[in-house]
This record gives sequence, C-alpha cells and structure tokens, in this order.
Amino acid sequence: MTLPQPSPATQPLLGATEIRRLAEEIGVRPTKTLGQNFVIDGNTIRRIVAAAKVDPAETVLEVGPGLGSLTLGLLDAAARVVAVEIDPVLAAKLPSTVQAFRPDQAANLDVVLSDAMRVTELPAVPTALVANLPYNVAVPVVLHLLEHFPSLNHGLVMVQDEVADRMVAGPGSKTYGVPSVKGAWYSQMRKAGVIGMNVFWPAPKISSGLVEFTRREPPVTRASRQEVFAVIDAAFAQRRKTLRAALAGWAGGAAEAEKYLRIAGVDPSARGEVIDVHAFARIAEAKIPLVA
Repeated sequence: MTLPQPSPATQPLLGATEIRRLAEEIGVRPTKTLGQNFVIDGNTIRRIVAAAKVDPAETVLEVGPGLGSLTLGLLDAAARVVAVEIDPVLAAKLPSTVQAFRPDQAANLDVVLSDAMRVTELPAVPTALVANLPYNVAVPVVLHLLEHFPSLNHGLVMVQDEVADRMVAGPGSKTYGVPSVKGAWYSQMRKAGVIGMNVFWPAPKISSGLVEFTRREPPVTRASRQEVFAVIDAAFAQRRKTLRAALAGWAGGAAEAEKYLRIAGVDPSARGEVIDVHAFARIAEAKIPLVA
C-alpha cells in the first residue's frame, strides 16, 4: 500500500532542524503523556496532504498540530485550518510559526486551545479532518468529532498502525471490534497507507497507519446512537462469549437476549465479531417496544 505522490513542492515545510529549533525556543520536549511525535520530513507531509484529498475551498480541522509541520501543508492545500491544541505553549507558538513561514496565509489559521475530546464548537465549520493523532486517544477523538461535527464529510488521520487496522477492520477479522463498528456507524473507513518511524521526532516504536474515512448515513433504525453503542459495548466486553451470553446483562437475562437477537434476525450463538453495524442496530431496535 503506497501513498499518492505529492505535487511538486512550492513552499518549504518544517524539517528536523526547524522542528528542533522551534522546540528549543519554547522549551518543549515531546512527552509520552500527550502522545507527542512531531513529523520532521516535509515530503511525508506533502504525501499525507495529497492522500487527504483536501479541496482548495475547504476548512480543515487539525487536532494536535504541535509545532506546525502538518499545519503548513494543510494551509497550502485548504482555504482555512482550525487547529485544536491541548498544550498551551504549543498553541501560543503556532500562529507566529505560520506568520514566519506562510505570512500570506496567517489569517487563514484559527488556533483553539482545548482538549479535542471536549470541543463541541469551533470558530469555523470544518468539512475535513486531517490530523496526526496521539496514539492513546485516537479512536475516542475521531468518534467524538464525528458525533459533534456532522459537517465533517471526509478525512485522513494518522494513528498507530495496529489502531488503524482495528479502525478499518470488517466483520470476521481478528482485529474487528468496538472501534471498527462504531466508526462504521458514521463512515466508510479504509487504510490509506503506512508511515515509517524515522520521519518522527522522537521516533515511535511502531509504524503509523493512515485511515481515510468518508461520511455516510448511519443505519436506518428506531434506536438511538447511544442505544446501539450500548449493544456494541456489551457484545465486545467479553468477545469470546456468544451474543446470547454477552448481551444478557444489557437485555435483562440470557433468555431476553435470545429473544431480541431472534427478532433482529441474528443467531444467538454467534459472537459480536462476526456481525456488522446494521445487525447491531437491529438488535438495539428489537428491545424498543412498538408504539401502537
């Protein structure tokens, strides 16, 4: 799996020297707590931006811009970038970095100092998400943003490679689980490439995977998203159990679970890892009383 080739470079991007200089200026050392790994290779940035298929008229949401490696590449491709940064020192530095490297595009950047898991409003309406996400919160962040920003039509996120595999897995796969099903509620996801370790500072111990997503309508169901997600969580809490056993607590007993599963057309002896998001929606709906 290879990334698209970037268009010819027109403006310089941050390399290892610039990244380390900027970090030294503000006394920043990447921390494991915040999952900080800064991209130090400009060509990798160009390839990521090309793979994201950003339209020149779009507003892009970036989470965790760090020192601005990807931010500069996104400003070259999009009309506007809204960058959400949890680290106050990095958030304060980013506008001046953009002013120094892209003075004609500085007005096209909004920096929001916040935890991405808490953001529900932004200064501009984003249509794309492109981000190098901290490994430890990647899946919750993506699900949160897809829930609260329905304007996000597509995106590309860089996550730990094994997390990428879980996000894009289909029913029956060994890596299929909660991230796979909940992601499928909102979008079609596919793996768009793999990024090696040496393009980061500090270098992580595992490669990164690129996950591309395209928004789609959720399954048609009388059940709410929360009700469907409760079934998903229960089904995978002990993934080796049959659905009849795994959903007993959710349903109020194994017999009740079997009843709802049969109404939904799902084999009670099956396991959660073999059914898709539409089946989970049918199970959740089966528990909702019909209103005369």
